[in-house]
Amino acid sequence: MTDVLTARTETPRADLYPTRGAAEVITPRQDPVVWSPQGAPGPIEPADLAGFERDGFLAIDQLITPEEVSLYRAELDRLIGDPGVRADERSIIEPKSQSVRSVFEVHRISEVFAQLVRDPRVVGRARQILGSDVYVHQSRINVKPGFGASGFYWHSDFETWHAEDGLPNMRTVSVSIALTENYDTNGGLMIMPGSHKEFLGCAGETPKDNYKRSLQMQDAGIPSDEVLTRMADRHGIRLFTGRAGSATWFDCNAMHGSGDNITPYARSNVFIVFNSVENTAVEPFAAPVPRPDFIGARDFTPVR
Repeated sequence: MTDVLTARTETPRADLYPTRGAAEVITPRQDPVVWSPQGAPGPIEPADLAGFERDGFLAIDQLITPEEVSLYRAELDRLIGDPGVRADERSIIEPKSQSVRSVFEVHRISEVFAQLVRDPRVVGRARQILGSDVYVHQSRINVKPGFGASGFYWHSDFETWHAEDGLPNMRTVSVSIALTENYDTNGGLMIMPGSHKEFLGCAGETPKDNYKRSLQMQDAGIPSDEVLTRMADRHGIRLFTGRAGSATWFDCNAMHGSGDNITPYARSNVFIVFNSVENTAVEPFAAPVPRPDFIGARDFTPVR
């Protein structure tokens, strides 16, 4: 009698959103925008939730108080002034000025920011939009100091998270909480309203260790000028301004970007990405290996 060993294989997840191929490809969105049932309780009012579904974003005039802004600003200053944090691979340095541009996984580095992630005003809105428990896929502080901090070119976050981190579905939402005044001149966030309803698969393969360059200046996963022009003509562009303590929630597939900050006034924010625990990362759909955990988490523990 011969023993036969049978290897167990898992069926690969279907790729609903092809990208990084020979040409740009537009795919209609296959997923809901708001995953909670209509009328489900939560901190977001029904009219605002409907606006988020329609536009792909929700702006809040004051999410945190001035006293809390002072607390988080002080913690941001402490982190970027810490030589150990600056030397950590989770810190991204501006190529020209050599100042700190971003610090990733900030909710693990700092208990102050970890408390913000757990705040019901923050995680409660994420749960309401995504219709489930959530975990932090990514967190960071963006410093964007004055006098030349570079911007972030137009992109869909989901394109990268799908291609390089392996998120299967559009069940992820981001919040940018302003820690400084957002003027219309200091490199504010711009979003194309309604652009989240179609997925733009970008042309070109993912370079090896792409994250090392893309965190300073993104090349892969960038739409062509022609497609961006058509999208802007169709959707328009919304620029977000607001005082410190304001916040913008936006869908993972919203086309967005920001310009350089050549003013004297820093535009600093804390940026948190929540993903549904029912949408955990698999193998990347268009990259040889996943990005490091501090950029795309592989710890799916729900926020409590």
